[in-house]
Amino acid sequence: MKTGLMADGAATAPIVALLDAGAGHSHAEIVRARAFAEPLLAMQSLDTGENALTHADGVAALLHRVGAAQELQAAAYLVYAADFLTKPEETVAKAFGDSYASLVTHTRRLVQLQRTTRDAKLSVDKKSDQRAEQTERVRKMLLAFSRDLRVVLLRLASRLQTLRWYAASKLPCPAELAEESQAVFAPLANRLGIWQFKWELEDLAFRFREPDTYKALAKALHETRVEREQRVEAARGAVQADLAAQGLQAEVQGRPKHLYSIHKKMQGKSLALERVFDLRALRVVVPTVADCYAALARLHEVYTPVPGEFDDYIAKPKPNGYQSLHTVVTGADGRAMEVQIRTREMHEHAEHGVAAHWAYKEAGARGYAGVSAAGEFEEQVARARKAVLNQLLAWERDATHAEGAPAFDDRIYVFTPQATIVELTAGATPVDFAYAVHTDLGHRCRGARIDGQMLPLNTPLHSGQTVEIIAAKEGGPSLDWINPELGYLQSQRSRAKVRAWFNALQQAQTVAKGRELVEKLLQREGRTALKLDELAARLGFKGADALFEVVGKDEYSLRNIELLLRPPEPVADEDELLAQRHTRSATAANSRGGVLVVGIDSLLTTLSRCCRPAPPDAIAGFVTRGKGVAIHRSDCSNLAEMQRRNPERVIAVAWAGRESEGKNAPVYPVDVLVEASDRQGLLRDVLDIFAKEKMNVVSVNTQSMKPGAAKPRTGGGDTAWMSFTLELTDAARLTKVLRDLCAVPGVRSARRK
Repeated sequence: MKTGLMADGAATAPIVALLDAGAGHSHAEIVRARAFAEPLLAMQSLDTGENALTHADGVAALLHRVGAAQELQAAAYLVYAADFLTKPEETVAKAFGDSYASLVTHTRRLVQLQRTTRDAKLSVDKKSDQRAEQTERVRKMLLAFSRDLRVVLLRLASRLQTLRWYAASKLPCPAELAEESQAVFAPLANRLGIWQFKWELEDLAFRFREPDTYKALAKALHETRVEREQRVEAARGAVQADLAAQGLQAEVQGRPKHLYSIHKKMQGKSLALERVFDLRALRVVVPTVADCYAALARLHEVYTPVPGEFDDYIAKPKPNGYQSLHTVVTGADGRAMEVQIRTREMHEHAEHGVAAHWAYKEAGARGYAGVSAAGEFEEQVARARKAVLNQLLAWERDATHAEGAPAFDDRIYVFTPQATIVELTAGATPVDFAYAVHTDLGHRCRGARIDGQMLPLNTPLHSGQTVEIIAAKEGGPSLDWINPELGYLQSQRSRAKVRAWFNALQQAQTVAKGRELVEKLLQREGRTALKLDELAARLGFKGADALFEVVGKDEYSLRNIELLLRPPEPVADEDELLAQRHTRSATAANSRGGVLVVGIDSLLTTLSRCCRPAPPDAIAGFVTRGKGVAIHRSDCSNLAEMQRRNPERVIAVAWAGRESEGKNAPVYPVDVLVEASDRQGLLRDVLDIFAKEKMNVVSVNTQSMKPGAAKPRTGGGDTAWMSFTLELTDAARLTKVLRDLCAVPGVRSARRK
């Protein structure tokens, strides 16, 4: 059995008509678009196997049959041509304008997402919950692109053309594509009022999914679709003429029941085919409720009513607000016919979307294409867009509940005042909404209007509501918002943003406290000229704020900074004990390589680590508490600071006689600092210099950094700092070594620490 669209001249679906309003494109635009696309598409095939140009022709024809704007028909060619352009959006914008380019961009993106989603099915066994998730993904994507309904219309027409091609070519249609068409695209067409698409999508998907059942049902009807349409048209004309003769102003609409609809009714009510009374259906639209009952009385007078098949949904509306009189009558030919009788207002409510038609008619295509306008015009566009999106949200909810998929019941969809749709978790509040729109808006949220009414910020939202946030110019969130008992936030993401704000605030306060403490310490020490970042780096922190934070938290003692600014009296550590082993304290005038304290015998001495003295350096001693005499180089900055504070504790010292030579000569640790341009093999070349001079290197430390970095870092960079600890018997040997180091390629300076 063939499936087909209604004849040309049928009433345009409201959702399509709104796109046609104000359209200023002529047929020449379609011709120009096809001429542009033909050389690109003529020799190309889609992934289904259909010729790309044939597919574009089919889509344009389908859009024409349902009365779509010529702009949309022209776009059908450009969308497919874009797949074969190097810079599609830029090229289309230049040749046809930004509106076309936007449509091409969004449609191609939606197609790519659909393909990716279809290919990424969780497993091949097609469990019901996985199919439901797949269906939900596609439905959600279409919902996301519903801001520009042209994209949705193009996808509907494209899917119908694809199913038509499979039917005409007699090739097997992929099961997932047929299933998606029936579960997603047909209900979407139904919700948007594009009945022609809805019927044919359902019938073709039914044909591919259940071919045996489809053929059996088609055979049982004993008539072709064309014959049934002719019978419906004859019945419609007869009823229209009779009611007019009775003085009733009635608009009678009719269409044959399609195969899938018949199958669904038979399955749902366990009916045999002869008990399906609405194989033909009429709809009578009259001005008033009184006219509804008058038309019903006349129908029952002219035709024979079928007992038990009358429902009065005007006196007792359905839970969703639907109102109509339903009856089944038998015509003169003996065939049953269902008739629905309703007022224009009831009809508009039942049809979903007709109520939005007037606003789009006023706004025209300009508003729908996204052109910004002000005042009443903009409000009309926003109201119309919201009405259409509400249809899609209702479709989403209806489909989800029908599939019995509670996993998808944890979402709601609400609108901004500009009719942008925002997805939230079920039970979300205006504060959740504000954070979903923008984090800063959430922080500054102070009130909310829900559908124009000021309500508390912890009011639960419901799908379809419009939320307007009242925000302060500046400020932050309230601690009450993260109190679960007060119910201000339901989203974990929103709670995380509020906590992050308070954490940042607390950190800023802690850093400020730490900065104040450090700056006061520097003032006491007379070191206010010291750069804070340099101080932090010397203490091992990444930056000044990191230092201030731990000081502000009382996790780092200011004593550590004092010790850096005022070095403590040297205490022997492992290095110094090692040095002691070589230098020994002077116990006699013939001590080997040690240090003599002038005028005092047998006094413990240690070599200071800060300046690492070695013969023949000029030296001085500093008497420590309980650790003997610390030996410093005379030019040591730490010695100068200690001498300033305790001059009486500085004593004269001298190197002891150096009688031992060769293997038994004492050695002293000495630090050498090298700055160089970092390069491959630099460390090797420097170590070669020490090796040639037979100097023992006991420690190496290298760091490098990029230009402008706050501090050195380990790894590659442009500048390298290298620190070496050598063991020497005589520090005078360093002069030649430092000169040789400066001659190494890339070395900028070499000096003793």
